[in-house]
Amino acid sequence: MPSGISEQRRQTMRRLTEKIRDLAPAPVCLMEVCGTHTMAIGKAGIRQLLPPQVRLLSGPGCPVCVTPPEGIDRMLRLSEEKQVIIATYGDMIRVPGSRRGDTLSRRRAAGARVAVVYSVMDALQLAGEHPDDEIVFPGIGFETSAPGTAAAIQEAARRDLRNFTVLPMMKTTGPALRALISAPDFSVQGFLCPGHVAAITGEEGFRFLAEEYAIPAVISGFEPEDILASVFLLLSQIREGRARLENEYTRAVSKEGNALARTVMHDVLLPRDDSWRGLGLVKGSGLTIREAYSRFNAEERFRDLFTELPEPSAETGRCRCGQILQGHLSPGDCPLFGTVCTPEDPVGPCMVSGEGACAAAYRYESVHGM
Repeated sequence: MPSGISEQRRQTMRRLTEKIRDLAPAPVCLMEVCGTHTMAIGKAGIRQLLPPQVRLLSGPGCPVCVTPPEGIDRMLRLSEEKQVIIATYGDMIRVPGSRRGDTLSRRRAAGARVAVVYSVMDALQLAGEHPDDEIVFPGIGFETSAPGTAAAIQEAARRDLRNFTVLPMMKTTGPALRALISAPDFSVQGFLCPGHVAAITGEEGFRFLAEEYAIPAVISGFEPEDILASVFLLLSQIREGRARLENEYTRAVSKEGNALARTVMHDVLLPRDDSWRGLGLVKGSGLTIREAYSRFNAEERFRDLFTELPEPSAETGRCRCGQILQGHLSPGDCPLFGTVCTPEDPVGPCMVSGEGACAAAYRYESVHGM
């Protein structure tokens, strides 16, 4: 087990690990669909604690990673405009577009105006401070961050900020999971559901996994004990031949979720079909900005800039991030992992994001002997 964990927690993890080993005589494949889970699993060495017959895969749970290359290309195209300031999260400035090495970070070094912000409200403040510039916030995220982005758009409307727009790149997890399950080679037998998303959607947001697809599902917290307890609950369902949704993360997730956050989100945002890295076009999986707030939609304001985008470079085409996000491959299966593609010089977003499967494997592999 990694250092920095108290003896009491170590004992709890050992007990859970022993219970899992007693419960899992046959091979089983489980999947987490949350980037925070992915990093927590790597940091705690949970894959090494599990018996070899329990395989834990990382799914499409990292919002930066699932953003397709064309989404990054739009950001890069906007950065060429002198009056535009791209206000984005730190992870995003290092994600390459269709061409390897073409990132907002390198564009900024060459003179592009790129500001790293910690929240969409920071971008809103930037718009107030720079009234003669166009502030564009790339709205990347799942249901967890979408309400905050929607609230910022409401505030921009209230303040009549005419130089603030959002590039809508937000996605919802349910449609993506349906697309994953519907694939002919789908072989996952249980899901660890993202606690952060469920805090917004409520338990009901993931009940379809058990009721429609008969797949065991557990909403999990993020401590090592949470994840091990969730794995145990999934294996218990599988062994008993039943499928239902269980909520391990009751201290943060209720049945109804956050109704106020959903109201704000639904007032400003509208579902649409959207592209995911690895999954392709997924019906109803994206969120765009409603007509009433269209003046804050960067897709509308800068539509003419997005007519021609670059073709992927050969090296970028060899990246296996899409297959890793589908659970078909592990990071080490990618021919670029750790050699051509590293955190210092990434080819794909799974190696860039702090929630990416490749970044987690690269960072913790040598520590835990993966």
